[in-house]
Amino acid sequence: MTDVVIAGIGQTPVGEHWELSLRELAYSAISQAINDAQGLQPQSLIVANIFAPQLSNQAHLGALIADFSGFTGIEAFSIESGEASGGAALRSGYMMIASKLVDVVLVVGVEKITEKSTTEQEAITSTILDSDFEAIHGITPTSQAALLMQRYLYEHSLPKNVFAGFPINAHANAVNNPNAMMPKAIHPDLYEKANLVCDPLNIFDVAPWADGAAALILTRPELLPPGFPHRLVKISGSSFSTDHLAVHDRRDPLFFIAAHLSVERACLKAKINKQQIDLFELHDSYSIYIALALEAAGFAPRGEGWKLSTNNVLPPIISKQGSLPISTFGGLKARGNPGGATGIYQAVEAVLQLRQEAKDNQIDSARVALIQNISGAASSAASHILEALD
Repeated sequence: MTDVVIAGIGQTPVGEHWELSLRELAYSAISQAINDAQGLQPQSLIVANIFAPQLSNQAHLGALIADFSGFTGIEAFSIESGEASGGAALRSGYMMIASKLVDVVLVVGVEKITEKSTTEQEAITSTILDSDFEAIHGITPTSQAALLMQRYLYEHSLPKNVFAGFPINAHANAVNNPNAMMPKAIHPDLYEKANLVCDPLNIFDVAPWADGAAALILTRPELLPPGFPHRLVKISGSSFSTDHLAVHDRRDPLFFIAAHLSVERACLKAKINKQQIDLFELHDSYSIYIALALEAAGFAPRGEGWKLSTNNVLPPIISKQGSLPISTFGGLKARGNPGGATGIYQAVEAVLQLRQEAKDNQIDSARVALIQNISGAASSAASHILEALD
């Protein structure tokens, strides 16, 4: 095995891109990543996507995007692992470079959610659940999260507003993110008055699905051109784990075992401990999943992940002051949830922090980042440790 570095990054704003096709959206992020990597040309292309066959009537994304991007003839394929598709694609690219079978890999995540109406979107996004035993009975990703949140509140005798700090932090951090869908801070009073989406989830507990594309260029350090201008960021740990797809099959639905295993294995590979982690870009599709992810990763005891939300109130956590910075560019909640591209956006944002290029959102002296991309109630979980090199 050899060192794998992220040499180039690119991203589009997250939002409603009515004017762009799936291929155009992907190419926008790809061209940025290649320019950022000083023109490195990929030998392989991996596309992360969930819903293109249903939403855009388009499968075979590897050939489509390779062709449109001017890479006809290279190895190209797509990966689907629900919302964890981006994390799965990043892990695949990492393994290709680490094995030395490929020198340069382009990983792009792209999603076009706004191709269909809201009602159609809801039915299609439910395909990430167990079709035979969950979706068929009307369960959606949002109602599933609401059930888990209700159970969490009941088991720990908590009021509904204990998670308020999480979306407040996300929105505050998105204010200075030009690619965020909702770059506007919210006040605790606004959270308290928010309409319910699916009791006990209110509108600020739910990340909005959106269009977006993000891209990475992966390679080995020795293959970079002379005078490479960026601080190098190494993928020092990578892991992907799964759990029962249907939540009712789990022994404890409030413990994300796949998320736990993926973090432990990534840290073991990277030879770091949790205290060395300077920021955590987690999968905050729902406020309850933040608490469960923090507990699964070992940053909070079981049943106490919600307590970390009390540290995440205005002003946002941009500098590390005795707490763990999360969702430093707004997370899924305020940046928006671009489906299969989410894990790639997380990597792009972490690289900006580790390069010290995060501008107003910069975390002081950030050197180690944990990113975690999950699907559904953590039926799949990809975790990566990124480290800044001197």
